[in-house]
Amino acid sequence: MTSTAGSARQITYYGNPVLHRRCADVTRFDADLAALIDDMFASMYAVHGVGLAANQIGVDLRVFVHDCPDADGVRQVGHVVNPVLAAPPPGVEVDSGAEGCLSVPGPRAELPRAAVATVTGFDLHGAPITVTGSGYFARCLQHETDHLDGTLYVDRLPADRRAALLREAGLAVPAADAPAADAPAAGDPAGG
Repeated sequence: MTSTAGSARQITYYGNPVLHRRCADVTRFDADLAALIDDMFASMYAVHGVGLAANQIGVDLRVFVHDCPDADGVRQVGHVVNPVLAAPPPGVEVDSGAEGCLSVPGPRAELPRAAVATVTGFDLHGAPITVTGSGYFARCLQHETDHLDGTLYVDRLPADRRAALLREAGLAVPAADAPAADAPAAGDPAGG
């Protein structure tokens, strides 16, 4: 599906509450869902993305779209509604490739992900689907499903690395990740 019928919407950035909570399950497979998916493709293409979760355009629903190559360079285009990421099988190879995100524009970071991933869910008509990807497409499936669970790739990084990437992207650093202010030395009159 590479519809151009949709309208591009504004991307939401790290810090927006809709990105930091599990999205609601889709319960209606209707024209509104089809229009949302069209808008998601238009939004993703407008910013040259390879995947986009609904909460990245401010919609609290479990659906993502993708248009990215697999390990063989074959372009994989589609969508998954109410995705569930399967646990990787024992012994699956781990790829530590660079990852970025439209909701944290600019910086990228190395992040280990399973080299093969399988997501089950539904298409826009409510028919069950299973999507398995390898290489970059596996990373995309994991990244987009994470989004719908309220996790951004930077949330998987150590706090200091996350803070540095958020600053590089020009985004607010959560207080929990900000470096502690210099504490006064013991015995210093300014100390408590």
